[in-house]
Amino acid sequence: MKVEFYGVRGSTPTPGENTMLFGGNTSCVYIYLDNGHDVILDSGTGIIALGNQLEKNSRPIYMLLTHNHWDHIQGFPYFRPIYQEKRKISIVPGAVDYDDKDAILKQMSGSTHPVKYQQLPASINILTEMSQMKSFEIPGFSVQTQALNHPDGGSAYCVTAGGRKVAYVTDNELNSPDQMNTTWSQWLDFIADADMLIHDAQYSEEDLPLKLGWGHSTFSEVARLACEAKVKSLYIVSHDPARTDEELLHAEKKLQAKYGEQLDIYCAREGTMVDLTQQSCSKTSKTTDDS
Repeated sequence: MKVEFYGVRGSTPTPGENTMLFGGNTSCVYIYLDNGHDVILDSGTGIIALGNQLEKNSRPIYMLLTHNHWDHIQGFPYFRPIYQEKRKISIVPGAVDYDDKDAILKQMSGSTHPVKYQQLPASINILTEMSQMKSFEIPGFSVQTQALNHPDGGSAYCVTAGGRKVAYVTDNELNSPDQMNTTWSQWLDFIADADMLIHDAQYSEEDLPLKLGWGHSTFSEVARLACEAKVKSLYIVSHDPARTDEELLHAEKKLQAKYGEQLDIYCAREGTMVDLTQQSCSKTSKTTDDS
């Protein structure tokens, strides 16, 4: 099982000289197996580059969405496979609190987008009924779900294949004052012994209490959760759009100094590929800066 990060930024895309190392595209993670099965987690602007690769084959596409906030669906209208004739695309929406589980399509309607979703030549199926399931199967993977602590709801996923487990938990406030759909102990059970935990830590302790209740966790909270759950590696995502490369490097070094003996811990970089089968990490030129 290989995991590749195509978008790790939260809230808004952040191009610019201060975000070149960690990347400025919003949420998108790609998991793929040697046997050809794959799954996409979220559809932020990171999915655009992924789509440029996936359009070169004709395999069915499976996508798991956490929720419908813009930074998790905004790349979909520019995902090139949706413009391929009869390309099969199956989307499991998150368990959001409203009836707009097809928002990823409906954003391409009215005056918001020149190409309307009804005009797309791909065969796109929104698997609404699966958003309420605690577990289900897609080709190559077993999937478990858990409710996010986030405004408007949503779903976290544990994806397993070949004896490897990846937990994808974003956006999630571990100590939410008013969105506590899942408790700390329930999260421990859900992510226990994962080979990789991908969790948002958009905030630092200094960001609180102003942003308490906004649906994100802090660096220290997520690191403690990962250690208690005995996960093997932690990759922090949903970087605050105002957080520079220098600030993220500083946060990463502090986390590694405090928790590094218990688990591998990183602030995720766009372009990083992790091979869980070999327990090795391959990085593009974007990620080779000395950190």
